[in-house]
Amino acid sequence: MRSNRAKVRAGVSMAATLPMLAGALALGIPAAHAADNSGRDTLAGTRPAWATAKADKGATVDASQVTARVYLAGRNAAGLARYAKAVSDPTSASYGKYLSAHQAQVLFGATEAQVAAVRSWLTSAGLKVTGATRHYLTVSGDVAAAEKAFGTQLHNYAKGSKTYRAPAKTASAPDSLNGAVLTVTGLDNAPHVVRHSDQLPSPAAVFKNAGPFSSYYGSTTASTLPDAYGGKVPYAVQGYTGKQLRAAYGAGGYTGKGVRVAITDAYASPTIAYDAATYAKKHGDAAYAGGQLRQVLPKKYTNTEACDASGWYGEETLDVEAVHAVAPAANITYVGAASCGDDDLLDSLGKVVDKHLADIVTNSWGDIEANQTPDLAAAYDQVFQLGAVEGIGFYFSSGDNGDEVANTGTKQVDTPANSAWVTAVGGTSLAVGKNDTYLWETGWGTEKASLSTDGKSWTDFPGAFTSGAGGGTSRTVAEPFYQKGVVPNALATANSAAGNRVVPDIAAIADPNTGFKVGQTQTFPDGSEKYSEYRIGGTSLASPVIAAVQALAQQARGGKAIGFANPSIYAKYGTKAYHDVTDNPTGSGLAVARVDYTNGYDASEGLLTSVRTLGADSSLKAVKGYDDVTGVGTPAGGYVESYRRR
Repeated sequence: MRSNRAKVRAGVSMAATLPMLAGALALGIPAAHAADNSGRDTLAGTRPAWATAKADKGATVDASQVTARVYLAGRNAAGLARYAKAVSDPTSASYGKYLSAHQAQVLFGATEAQVAAVRSWLTSAGLKVTGATRHYLTVSGDVAAAEKAFGTQLHNYAKGSKTYRAPAKTASAPDSLNGAVLTVTGLDNAPHVVRHSDQLPSPAAVFKNAGPFSSYYGSTTASTLPDAYGGKVPYAVQGYTGKQLRAAYGAGGYTGKGVRVAITDAYASPTIAYDAATYAKKHGDAAYAGGQLRQVLPKKYTNTEACDASGWYGEETLDVEAVHAVAPAANITYVGAASCGDDDLLDSLGKVVDKHLADIVTNSWGDIEANQTPDLAAAYDQVFQLGAVEGIGFYFSSGDNGDEVANTGTKQVDTPANSAWVTAVGGTSLAVGKNDTYLWETGWGTEKASLSTDGKSWTDFPGAFTSGAGGGTSRTVAEPFYQKGVVPNALATANSAAGNRVVPDIAAIADPNTGFKVGQTQTFPDGSEKYSEYRIGGTSLASPVIAAVQALAQQARGGKAIGFANPSIYAKYGTKAYHDVTDNPTGSGLAVARVDYTNGYDASEGLLTSVRTLGADSSLKAVKGYDDVTGVGTPAGGYVESYRRR
């Protein structure tokens, strides 16, 4: 873990970096603002795409109240992007020459003069500054004051079945501020939340898996059930454990010792310490040392009902237990957000960067790209770039709805996984055999067919698509330098001849049918709260698994931070570092049988039996080489060792 203690040396270190800033190459991402001919800088992306003339319902009442965040660009936004690339690129002379959090703030943060100028502009327009951080100012006031400040009228627009406020044209700031404003959020009041004073609710209702199970892939055959793909299929595993995942992904003797992994989610499970310790003891993972697991939490929580706060407890539990299972000696810091809104999640990410709480950050949350506005994208990227210059890498789950067509009707990727500054983690179905032997993986994509009433066949086999690893080509993010020459041109240019970001970058276990066992305190039908275990998956599992593998890799390189990992990940493409995952690793169709409780927790209301086809991810295909289901592949035995200093 880094610190800001070397203040005396900061001037020398920063001076040494300045020539590097000028010589580094940027990723080619457009700036968030540009000057026009009216004496103002436009703040690109602040008018949402849904605010169209057809949807316009007229001006918002002047007296209506607005709350907004004005993000600060800092003293050298372009230099920040250039240096973030330089320190992350193994081919750069500046590779690994990270800054402390203090140095990053001094070099790239907003100056006192910039903050004062922005504050003066906002208050002179009639807005009240209600809060300030090193990244933004929060303001409130009426619509008339907001319109004066940002140079645009605010109108009401139809969006689906509801009406929301939004700028009638792109917002702007005075050019006399010399680009001090990065962007503004909150001028539109449509919900900006991710999927997954108030008090946190009790744990969610219990969920348990029914059997029979396999203890490892193929250990128990569903001999009394109908054939699939020309033969009997195995029952789904009860849930892999850390020992099996460590073997699959080449952990060797590494444990993550000396490395700290941060986890961000919304809210915080009130039973996480007990659950994590109980799970580790039951499954042979190392006991937590004092201070190994700690939480950084907000003073209060909001929107607990709208965000389904108790549903986030399981997310935190999965993330913590997965990281510890794969990297049992790594330190874990959980940073909980006050809600599932973008502003609060950005605050959690900002805490990690500003205090350098960890070198590796896993994030199992997101939303569809269509819901991500450019103003928010700019705010997220600024945090990711500041992290990169400090040697912090961010890992995001790629999504659980494949190409999103079944979910939204539109082929698209998820965000923030689409950012060029994060590592997007896709998902697989994993087969670990007897004696913890890695057998194969497919891209995660599930089709489900239920057992017929007479029990002699599978209804409409192979059935409909239910879930799969998110992936595809972004419509908004330009192709980053590290993907060129690796990502097939057909994928990169799917939405633009100039090329766009393709997701994911790397992958790991995600399929719930070959999933991971977790332990969590849950609420049972009689109202009692008890610890119980169940199998789970999703790219919400893949991201912490990859973060844990990165902790092993960081230990292997002597504890030196890997930082933003994508340039290194792609540099290893085509080597023994990866399992090259395809949808058909055995040459024939693959499926598992699964039995579930109708009510989710016991057999009192009956059982549901189905067959789940593996390797069927909507329109996405896992093929030889890079693909938009698994990226460059999954970590093989040579991956962690490839980081070892020789």
